[in-house]
Amino acid sequence: MIGQPLPRREDQRLITGRGQYTDDMDLPGQAWAAFVRSPHAHARIVAIDTAAARAMPGVLAVLTGQDYADDGHRGVDHIPNPVDAVDARAKAFTRSTTGRIYERRQWPLAIDRVRHVGEAVVMVVAQTVHQARDAAEAVAIEYEVLPAVVRADDALAEGAPQLYDDLPRNLCFETELGDRAAVDAAFAGAACVVRREFRNSRIVNCQMEPRSALGHYDAAQDRWLLIAGSQGVNRQHMALADALGVAPERLRVVSPDVGGGFGPRYSLNMEPVAVLWGARRVGRPVKWTSDRSEAFVSDYQGRDLLIRAAVAFDADGRIRALDNHLVGNVGAHAVSYVPMSNSSRVTTSVYDVPAVALKISAAMSNTVPTGPYRGAGRPEAMHAIERALDVAARELGIDRVEIRRRNLIPRHTLPRLSPMGLPYDAGDFQANMDRVLQLADWAGFAQRRAASAARGKLRGIGLANYIESPVGAPRERIELEMRPDGQLDIVSGTQSTGQGHETSFLQVLAEHLGLPPERMRLRTGDTEIVKAGGGTHSDRSMRLAGTLLVQGSAQLLERARLVAADVAKVEPERLQRHADGFVLKRRWWADRVLTWADLARHVAQHGLPDDPACKRLAVEAEFFGRMPAYPTGAAVCELEVDPDTGDVALLRYAAVDDVGRAINPLILEGQIHGGLAQGLGQALGEHYAIDGKGQVLAGSFMDYRLPRAGLLPPLTIELANDPTLGNPLGVKGGGESGITPATAATFNALADALSAHTQEELPMPATALALWELIQTSQELRHA
Repeated sequence: MIGQPLPRREDQRLITGRGQYTDDMDLPGQAWAAFVRSPHAHARIVAIDTAAARAMPGVLAVLTGQDYADDGHRGVDHIPNPVDAVDARAKAFTRSTTGRIYERRQWPLAIDRVRHVGEAVVMVVAQTVHQARDAAEAVAIEYEVLPAVVRADDALAEGAPQLYDDLPRNLCFETELGDRAAVDAAFAGAACVVRREFRNSRIVNCQMEPRSALGHYDAAQDRWLLIAGSQGVNRQHMALADALGVAPERLRVVSPDVGGGFGPRYSLNMEPVAVLWGARRVGRPVKWTSDRSEAFVSDYQGRDLLIRAAVAFDADGRIRALDNHLVGNVGAHAVSYVPMSNSSRVTTSVYDVPAVALKISAAMSNTVPTGPYRGAGRPEAMHAIERALDVAARELGIDRVEIRRRNLIPRHTLPRLSPMGLPYDAGDFQANMDRVLQLADWAGFAQRRAASAARGKLRGIGLANYIESPVGAPRERIELEMRPDGQLDIVSGTQSTGQGHETSFLQVLAEHLGLPPERMRLRTGDTEIVKAGGGTHSDRSMRLAGTLLVQGSAQLLERARLVAADVAKVEPERLQRHADGFVLKRRWWADRVLTWADLARHVAQHGLPDDPACKRLAVEAEFFGRMPAYPTGAAVCELEVDPDTGDVALLRYAAVDDVGRAINPLILEGQIHGGLAQGLGQALGEHYAIDGKGQVLAGSFMDYRLPRAGLLPPLTIELANDPTLGNPLGVKGGGESGITPATAATFNALADALSAHTQEELPMPATALALWELIQTSQELRHA
């Protein structure tokens, strides 16, 4: 069953409108919430007049942040400093020149100051959604507008507007990693030093399903219920209980079907907190659903990482040292430092780099908070080193493929520690690159370029290798229970936001238990049944949950064998496995078959042989720690630029992705396609444009260039299937494979196409206007 490209069993339900997303759900007596959001990027709240709104028809409550604080609740603790990639009991960042790693709770409604456009200030609850929105318009807020700063490097400058009084220079932390002395020595003797600044643009998290939350408080039972899509109910449960001061056992969090996560739905958002608190205030369930305009100014965003890269080479093009400065734009609230920690870990990628020094600065700004976004720091790191290699190749007069070949880590040297301490265990980086060059017909490019030139087009080709370091939450849990009707119930701490767990998880169990998938039911997304788990992100679901499925299957089989032996009154060794249970072989009469259902019914009536009080044929498996794996691969992008318009046509894209053992190649290929679309979209169009005062210039799909199907070229995707030794399934992960090399390969192709016009770094995204202006400037200089 493992390795079969089975169609996703959940798709029939989801694509025929039978999914159950949060906005599909209602509760009796439900009211609606609407939020009054800040029109300013930075301002002091002078006064809030809610009188007119309170008098509006249907209004049940008009609530402020002070009301929330007066009720004794706290801000949300985001715990932004992630755990270490190797030691899950340690933090990723432990030292800072500022003396601390900054953390501050975030109020669900701003109390004294707003710090980004779109920050929620007031919540109106009314009988209907339209009444709530109308009343929100009637709330009068007096602001004292303050100077704003939106770029991370500007925020760090002396004299920049300060977001918090206790945060000088808006600097959350600044740390240095690596071997400074070795790097300085290597740079001193280098034949070539490439210095470039790579500004990775800010991305809006355009999930198909807008965020929604439905809160309910049962005063009679003192029970709280939140229904809201997320990437893991346990993380939401922990943060929510902490903020509201609710005993965890009195709070239930449910995440039904979720239409896309990509990282930002892992951290707790503010609206669910406000909605649940509001439900207690008005004594009725309260619901809120974001529209797209709200999503553009309130959903956690991605990227916005500046890398000042310096790479030293010897005369043969071999990397001697790397010296990078990462400047992350945290936004107005410290939600997550994951992008910076992830980027630092893989900064040397698949190359043999003797010495590394990193400086990392995290800055707050008057922008929407940022957090992990698909790949979270890895695409940014790959972009920097792959662009640096192309620049060095040109300056040293070495072929772009050859300079990579000279620096790739040889397979025979694995396992080994990377300069950042990651235990690379498996991967054939050279083979991946060679194969993708074949798939892309790299050798035939010159002929195709000539054909394009004959039509007046500028054709380019770009190559990028990559590696990931999926980590994520370190705790996961699986429960398996065989029910008396012969159905297997699986409870998983991780949950799907569109990855196809209902298919791939059951493939693993079908392989190890012999049960058909139609006799299994996966249950997730409800803290009433899910006791622990880390949710879905960072390629962790199949690595951690899949491992526990294997372990749980072995435990369940062993337990069932003991039950069967007790039923048959024989030694367990006399029983043989059967597709539907066990068989007792007899010599002179018919074999006796003990089905899974027989065994479960026996346990329900008599209990387990060694524990008669236990009436369930069930097992559980839990893991805490690190389970390293390093998906890797290579990609080639080929494109054509129209010099008259700057328009880019993506012509071909080839990729080899080593995701380890592929549980379901069909699902993996779909995930790679999705990641590619997001990466190519960022390279050529997506950009959360704001002006210098923090006002939003791209606040809808009318002016935010989300990639359409027509942007994507023919895709040639091949899986390498090189298993890792880090888990029994040999899986590495594929959810982030498509996106990780995408901007690097595309920008290398753009640089190749425009090499006659510029050697400077192109802006991200490389829009048609930006490229047209660059070409025009180049032509004017030639004719000057």
